[in-house]
Amino acid sequence: MSATEIESPAFLAVQKYNPADNSSSFLAVNEGNETFGVPGLNGVISFRRTGRYAVQFGGPFADRASYDALLERFVTHVRDRDLTLVAVQLQREDTDAYVRQGFTVNQIGASWAVRVPDLTLRGTRFMQLRNKVSRAHRNGLKIQEVQAAEWQDGLAVVDRAWLGSKGEGARPLEFLVGQIGGPMQAHRRLFVGTIDDAPVAYISYSPVYGSRAGWMHDLSRRIPDGSPGLMEAINAHALEVFRGEGVEWLHFGFTPFTGLDASHEVPGHSPAFQWLMHFLWDQGAALYPAQTQLAYKKKWAADVLIPEYVAFENQASLAGFAHIFRASNAF
Repeated sequence: MSATEIESPAFLAVQKYNPADNSSSFLAVNEGNETFGVPGLNGVISFRRTGRYAVQFGGPFADRASYDALLERFVTHVRDRDLTLVAVQLQREDTDAYVRQGFTVNQIGASWAVRVPDLTLRGTRFMQLRNKVSRAHRNGLKIQEVQAAEWQDGLAVVDRAWLGSKGEGARPLEFLVGQIGGPMQAHRRLFVGTIDDAPVAYISYSPVYGSRAGWMHDLSRRIPDGSPGLMEAINAHALEVFRGEGVEWLHFGFTPFTGLDASHEVPGHSPAFQWLMHFLWDQGAALYPAQTQLAYKKKWAADVLIPEYVAFENQASLAGFAHIFRASNAF
């Protein structure tokens, strides 16, 4: 075990304790997160402070004997500092504990996954996808798995071009997406596409622990107005690498406002917040392009829907919802 792993309780916790089977659990180790733990309790809670809010990522990553006690201690810790707690990307297994603590819990979206052995890209269903992949290769795309430290300059070029295409004032998202670099990079995988030896796109994959162990299609960026099919070609290449390694699951991560259904809501949820999530699915592209993101995931037959939740201290609030996006660097 490396010194980095010894010094990272969050990393050890998401590996060992993931009672709710959170497929995005590795994001708990993002740089910029704070970690809360209690001596004698096995596990941690990951969060960020923004304004007068503490925004928690996922539920407690703790063993079941410590879970409720750790959450209760964290709620007290936050209140003692005159902060308001909002928790995002909770799983269904997390929700009962938050309801018991007096939180209002609503579905906020869903994560999506597909079994790698079932995904072959054959048949008419995947014809357009295969055509995009072929076109990218005809345009000279080469794909390789690389070490991030050796590609920092090339990745920075892609990042600047990608962010510049988002308009003035655009910010790279954080917190609910992964990172490249830092002490945890050794546990991620990075696939880069080049044309004429120049980087044009990349996808970073984060490890997924639990009953659907595998990899999560995480941070991805490309040169705007480049060849069609760059993302599709890189993911198809990574998919074949994973298949050869016997990987069972490819996850596509959390997309807010997607997979909403009344059957997923929990007792005591806010009907007004439920309405807002459906409204943002229909009309909220300016806040987050949920429909575009889901369309990309559906290209890969990502048909395993995993509902995800937000928990508000007391009543659901627009301020709490806004601070999730603030913690994510959206504004």
